[in-house]
Amino acid sequence: MSADQLTAAIRDGVPLLVLSPHLDDAVLSCGALLTHARSRVSMTVATVFTEAGPRPYTLSARRSLRLAGVKDAEELYASRRAEDREVLEGMGIVWRHLGLPEGLFRRKPGRMPDGSRRAHSVLPEAAYVYPTYRLHIVSGRISRFDGAALAHIAAALDDLVPPEPRLLLAPLAVGGHVDHLLVRTAAELSNRGFGYYSDFPYNQRHSLDAGFSRRNALVTETWHSDIADKAALIHGYRTQAPLLFPDGRIPLVPEVYLLPGRPALVARADVRPPRGGPPWP
Repeated sequence: MSADQLTAAIRDGVPLLVLSPHLDDAVLSCGALLTHARSRVSMTVATVFTEAGPRPYTLSARRSLRLAGVKDAEELYASRRAEDREVLEGMGIVWRHLGLPEGLFRRKPGRMPDGSRRAHSVLPEAAYVYPTYRLHIVSGRISRFDGAALAHIAAALDDLVPPEPRLLLAPLAVGGHVDHLLVRTAAELSNRGFGYYSDFPYNQRHSLDAGFSRRNALVTETWHSDIADKAALIHGYRTQAPLLFPDGRIPLVPEVYLLPGRPALVARADVRPPRGGPPWP
């Protein structure tokens, strides 16, 4: 199918807001659309999980840091935030970093590092919401200990989505990463008429959630314009691109969007998600 809804919204000058779970997801999945829209509409990318956390790290977190060639997670995330700012500002896009810790570094409520709790130093996994990457982070299931994250994202939408019409995009959570799933869930529960983007490059080896699409009466639209310009943007994320694309080649594939079947790609001022939730532990 063509991207008629997206083209029409951009042509009409409707501002664009993209919710990005991590500090590269919006460009990975929507870079071509953002390139096309950059001179036509105002754009904001709001990234939710933009922080790491202090030691002790889990085995999965330590493995992730080794792959990135660093030892300190907070140092890595400072670099990632700088990369994101550089790429987005270069495109004329307003960026927002919401400051929640990524899933690998999210601790259960009340389980911050404590020198008197030796068990958490010897086996830090016990203090974490998602102790392992393969069994928990990409399980496709939100932990019962992660309600605060969902509440924070839902409350943030009050500030991010003004009453004026806006084209809203959130991740489909292709591949089942819990951070992507949390952002998708908050968008869905907000009843603001979000469209959704298919998470690249994970959609190259995982399928879309057909049940989610049916539940929300979404229509698939494929975006082909400006795909050739996307690789350079992705390479701007210098800490991540080599991990995602070890051979340096980024597939130039169309972007996929699932949009409301009726013309409802704008914020609704009369609907508000639940507010509140405890301060982030």
